[in-house]
Amino acid sequence: MTSTSFVVQRDGRPATVEELKPLAFAGYAHFTAMQVRDSRVRGLDLHLERLRYASQELFGQALPDDRVRSLLRAAVEAGPADLSLTATVYYSVGEFRAPGPDGALEVLVRTGPPASGPEGPLTLATFPYERTLPALKHTGEVAKTYYLRQAVARGFDDAVFVDRHGRFSEGSIWNLAFWDGTAVVWPVAGMLGGTMMGTVRRQLDRLGIPQREQAITAADVPAFAGAVVMNSWTPGVPVHRIDSVDVPEAPAFLELLHRAHRAEPPVAP
Repeated sequence: MTSTSFVVQRDGRPATVEELKPLAFAGYAHFTAMQVRDSRVRGLDLHLERLRYASQELFGQALPDDRVRSLLRAAVEAGPADLSLTATVYYSVGEFRAPGPDGALEVLVRTGPPASGPEGPLTLATFPYERTLPALKHTGEVAKTYYLRQAVARGFDDAVFVDRHGRFSEGSIWNLAFWDGTAVVWPVAGMLGGTMMGTVRRQLDRLGIPQREQAITAADVPAFAGAVVMNSWTPGVPVHRIDSVDVPEAPAFLELLHRAHRAEPPVAP
């Protein structure tokens, strides 16, 4: 019988209240979030690479991929075939402490209902903000929600960030992609390289679609023929305005990104 329940597991078994209490107030950890469909994940290798890299950066060590996959598999098998999954890696002795012999890396896996993101189109408000350790998907990022709330208070749907040079980097929980009518254009700045972004880019390569990278500022936006945001929920939500600048509808661009996503083969954990 297929399970219809969702789980919170610590190292492959149900997490207890006592185990979760110290984590509720901790922020020194990293994670990856994915969508599971038919008990499979697109871009699983990129999720494993993300966890491995971030663990080395934050803790100086990483769990073997086989161990991580077994923990993901245990959570997937305990739930329905379609779900959202978040895997968080943390150090057992907590934060504000140097590493020691009594500590070890542990994994907290949470599952929930599947998500596909908003349909859009979205309006984005620009804020100057640079994340600490932008290449890591780490926890405790109050600024992302703060600027999202600021954007909504201004009448926008979400926030988008520019660095000290005025270059677009990423959104609150999104990567950005632009369309020049021929090629997909990826912003150049310090940012988190999303797993959806990674799968889309490699499938666009396989489909023979031109791609390029460019430092993009607000002055460049009027020249583009389309723009989207993407994350683990979806390969593309259309953007139709950034600040006061309208962005053209680009249905062919949106379909291209979704086609690239569909071309990525799903893999069982």
